This record gives sequence, structure tokens and C-alpha cells, in this order.
Amino acid sequence: MTSTQQRALLQRQIWQIANDVRGSVDGWDFKQYVLGTLFYRFISENFASYIEAGDESINYASLDDSVITDDIKDDAIKTKGYFIYPSQLFVNVAKTAHNNESLNTDLARIFGEIESSANGYASEDDIKGLFADFDTTSNRLGNTVKDKNLRLAAVLKGVAGLDFGNFEDNQIDLFGDAYEFLISNYAANAGKSGGEFFTPQHVSKLIALLAIHGQTSINKIYDPAAGSGSLLMQARKHIDVHRIEDGYFGQEINHTTYNLARMNMFLHNINYDKFNIQLGNTLTNPHFLDDKPFDAIVSNPPYSVKWIGSDDPTLINDERFAPAGVLAPKSKADFAFVLHALSYLSSKGRAAIVCFPGIFYRGGAEQKIRKYLVDNNYVETVISLAPNLFFGTTIAVNILVLSKHKQDTTTQFIDASNLFKKETNNNVLTDEHIEQIMKVFESKEDVEHFAKSVPFEKVAESDYNLSVSSYVEAKDNREVIDITELNAELKTTVAKIDQLRADIDAIVAEIEGAEAET
Repeated sequence: MTSTQQRALLQRQIWQIANDVRGSVDGWDFKQYVLGTLFYRFISENFASYIEAGDESINYASLDDSVITDDIKDDAIKTKGYFIYPSQLFVNVAKTAHNNESLNTDLARIFGEIESSANGYASEDDIKGLFADFDTTSNRLGNTVKDKNLRLAAVLKGVAGLDFGNFEDNQIDLFGDAYEFLISNYAANAGKSGGEFFTPQHVSKLIALLAIHGQTSINKIYDPAAGSGSLLMQARKHIDVHRIEDGYFGQEINHTTYNLARMNMFLHNINYDKFNIQLGNTLTNPHFLDDKPFDAIVSNPPYSVKWIGSDDPTLINDERFAPAGVLAPKSKADFAFVLHALSYLSSKGRAAIVCFPGIFYRGGAEQKIRKYLVDNNYVETVISLAPNLFFGTTIAVNILVLSKHKQDTTTQFIDASNLFKKETNNNVLTDEHIEQIMKVFESKEDVEHFAKSVPFEKVAESDYNLSVSSYVEAKDNREVIDITELNAELKTTVAKIDQLRADIDAIVAEIEGAEAET
């Protein structure tokens, strides 16, 4: 089955689940149940596969819970990070779901036991709360136990019907595609909150490729505003896994998406000891101070959100912000995220950050921060993208690429605003578009109407304006008109009109003459 066929099948199946479940369940809540069930199925199948270890004579799902010894359980938790008894596996629960009058409470118990199986082990913090947003007893599923069970059974049945073989063998990013499809359909009232927008996979791919470009090995990769972890997973998809030596790191302020990011790690078969996702405010309570620097940083932070800024006098002395000599405005935290990323970046690494265009030309504190970045030669490239690439917003965003190992003092500007393909309600970047951007990013060549490398002096003379349109001249797509040819055509047209009028006058005169004779 091709990736297109798999994606279409996935979308049809999810839509069918939606038709069975929607009504009392809000679209955004519905998303949580579908993704949570996908995750439950995956870890069940992944765990059973680990226990069976390729031995076809073993069918873990058919075993009785009583045959599981403490040693087996202990060893499994140390390796996988959690434990699932045979009776708790997705396949067994889904099989009897429609006839189980206590399905909702059984699921709540199973999820609780899977999480608590890690208590006292190294994986405890990575497993804790993974199912927190999968509330099987919530009234959002229905007012009665029967209603709750009917809807839960419908979701289980729908996810069980996804027949793609092993998750890791899929042609598509199953979790990412499911998430993207759900967000795209519910983006009007979800998918965005406080300036946050889900990063589509095609944009994630470009960001990841920019951050890892040219690096033969990466110590670890980091996203300071991790969301569902899609950017980290795109980096994994496009780089040899073994080149990322110490794993994947991220911080996320929203509890729901923090859980999704951790689920995403497991869904991509990244073991608990190879990722570290933390909950909290990156700007005021940053994690991983002992883990930096990072060779690759990818991020789509919230656009122009408020933060405490100058109201906290200690922040100007923070090692992340102090070198710039000024804090990002309280009403627009964009550059606070940029400076945070720069502080965590290694001397050989790159950071690729999605940014709101306004930060590249506004004055005040933002201009001073731009001056600091340019004067210290940290800005490698600014790329302007087409509008309407993100769900829930038509904003035409930019990507800022930071580097601490530039070979010269020029800054590259790429105008990719005309690179897009229209699909349904949104624009997308195709692989050809991404390849075109990456080719000129690597070469740093000037391409008329597309890319230009600008000397430091010119950027400084322009008051450190980093808007792409200030340096890359847009192509004039207006039709070229030949005035001489146009005048000749007008002269011919006027002559034809005069002749037509003369002919009409002659016909009228002839008619009037005939009437006079009668």
C-alpha cells in the first residue's frame, strides 16, 4: 500500500469514527480519544512484540496473566519502561469492548496500572500521566455509563480497524498524519491557542533539514516549544538515527500537548532512555541547563505572546538574555524564544525557528536584539514562506536560521513566498519546493528574485532590518504591454467601429426611405 493510499485510508477511518462518536464529544476532545487509542494500540503491540522476540510459537496476547513472573515484569520495565499484562493489551480489550458493561472503568484501571508499573524505575517520569487526557469516565463521553461505553467501544473498534501492519513499517507517519487530519478538520475552534499553531509535516521537514544540514553527527536535538513533538520526529525521519547520539529533548508548557509529545516518542519507537520531554514555561523555568549545548535546535514557538519580561528584574541578568542587553517586549515574547535557543546552541550547530514576520522590521527592543544577533554574526539565513501553510492561520511566516560557525559575515535572504501548492483549504510545500530551498541554502548563491547573500555593512546601514523583501526584489508578474502594438490595435478597432456605424446609418436611412415611399 502506498503512502497516499495509507493516508487516505487513515482519514476515512478517522472520519468514520467521528461519525460514530461525535455529537456529545467536542471535536478537540474527540481528538484526544483517537490519539490516545492509537497510542494504546501501539504500545500494546510494541510490548507484545518485545516479549515474543520473534518467536512465532509465542502469542503473548493469548497467555494468562498468572504465568507472568516478577522477574519477567522487572526485566521488561527496565527495558521498555512500562509493563502490560496480556489481558490489558489493546487487542483483548477491543475484542470484547461492545459487550463490556464496565469498559470505561476497566480502561481507566488499565491505563492507571500501565503508568504505575514504572513507579520506582528510571522511566517513572517518562510514563507518569501519559493517559491523563484520556478520561474514560468524563461526562463529555455521555451522561450515562452506557453512553460512555458505546462511544469508547466505537473508538476502539475504529482504531482496531486500521490495518497497516506494524506501526514502524508504515509508509506514513501514522500518529502525525492522524493528528494533522484531526487538527485540519477542527482548526476553527482548536489547534491554536495563545499564538500556538500546529506545524504541518511539510514545514516540519524543511525546519528539520535546515537544523541538521551538513552535520555528520549530532549530540542531541532540542525543541524549546515542543508541542506534540512533530519537529523532533521530522528530524529523526531525515537523519540516520545513530547520528543523533544522546537523543531528543523538548519542553512544552501545555499539559495536553506535553503528553502528546511523549506519546509521539514511544510511537516512533524511541525508548524512554533516549528522550527527555519536560513540562513547564521555557522562558521563566527552563529545563536542560545541564544538558546544553545542543547541535540541532528546531522550534515553532508561539507567535507574539505576552510574557513577564521586564516585570521580572532578574531576567536581564539571565545568561540567555543578558548578552543582548535588552529583553524582548512584554507583549511580544518572540525574540525571548530566539535568544533562549541561541543560548542552548552548540558552536557547531544550527537552530531553525519559525518566526512572526513583524520581529524582523519593528523598532525598539526588537531592533536592538537584531543588532546584537547581526553584529555577532549569528544570523545565517532568513526565509520567507508562503501564506496559509499552517492550520488555523493565514500568516506568512519566516524561518530564522541561527549558526555559531558561519564562514563569512553575510546574511542570506530567501524569498520562498511563491513556493506552494494549493491543497483544499491550505497551501503546502512539496518535496520539490523544499529541495529548491535547501539547494540555495547550501550554496549561498544569489538567485534573481529568490535568494541573496547580503554583506554585514548593508544590513547595518538598513537599521538591521531583516525582512526578506528588503533585500530580495520580488519578480514583477505584471503583463508587459507593447504601447506601439496597443495603439495600432486601438486604431484598427476604432476604424472598425466607424465603419460599423456608417453601415448602420446606411441601413437606417434605407429603412426610413422605404417607409416614406409607402
